Amino acid sequence: MKVTAEKNENVANMIFASIYPLYWNRLEKHGRTKEEFHKVIEWFTGFDQDALQALINEKATFRTFFQKAKINPNAHLIKGVVCGYRIEEIEDEFELYKQCRRMEKLIDELARGRKMEKILREEKK
Repeated sequence: MKVTAEKNENVANMIFASIYPLYWNRLEKHGRTKEEFHKVIEWFTGFDQDALQALINEKATFRTFFQKAKINPNAHLIKGVVCGYRIEEIEDEFELYKQCRRMEKLIDELARGRKMEKILREEKK
């Protein structure tokens, strides 16, 4: 599937605080902990629990969320298909959409029981 400017803009304007509980409910149903959830988010974005809560409280959009994030340098290692989109094929002009899908991929892997050391990718030496 191809990302469009309209799709990218729709995601950019979504409020992170409205999506966060959906992520958490999914993980909780699969027996994952909030600590694991926040560890994955912190690895990907650099946001600790306080920073994450501040973004939730201010009802930050995904645009603001990703503008403030310090994306992990190994995020490019997140590959695969999420919601019909192959992450590595999303064009650079839709970087925000790509970051959103990368985060969803990490959450998906966590929900499916993947080991934390596999989720928090590292370059092979």
